[in-house]
Amino acid sequence: MFIQTESTPNPATLKFLPGLEVMGESSVADFPDAGSAERSPLARALFANKDVTRVFFGSDFISVTKSDSSEWQHLKPSILGAIMEHFTRGAPLMDGGSEEASDDETFSEDDAEIVSQIKELLDTRVRPAVANDGGDIVFRAFDGSSGVVSLHMRGSCAGCPSSTMTLKNGIENMLRHYIPEVTAVEAV
Repeated sequence: MFIQTESTPNPATLKFLPGLEVMGESSVADFPDAGSAERSPLARALFANKDVTRVFFGSDFISVTKSDSSEWQHLKPSILGAIMEHFTRGAPLMDGGSEEASDDETFSEDDAEIVSQIKELLDTRVRPAVANDGGDIVFRAFDGSSGVVSLHMRGSCAGCPSSTMTLKNGIENMLRHYIPEVTAVEAV
């Protein structure tokens, strides 16, 4: 098994590509800390290394975030070993069919059409781009009275130094261009 690695815009996160499907096209799993990894044998194995601070599973990749005090040259071999061992054993990615808890979305029924347009733009134009960088962005809320869209950043996007620029200069400008009701975008 050959596992490729790619850097991401977040210097604390590396993207690992095992060359096969991880979560599939329509789902992701985010483990912001070791306590959240109970439902995944692979996430638990990765968090066994005390320098791993976040794990994210995408369609065909695994993003791993390290602590500021560690160096990739020392950390990377153990991560590659854990991923390789997991996939060569054929172990399940998640225990017992457990699903990731879905976060609630908040918006008025009057804004349902606008929210549908926002989600469509996020799914077709934003999510594929951030997946290439080892992360994900998910819709959380829209306040029709103020025009503010709230998004949740996951994987390498969470804590990335360039995420604010991506959010404001990229996503906010695009949403405002296509949907005049949107006035601002914020991370939650």
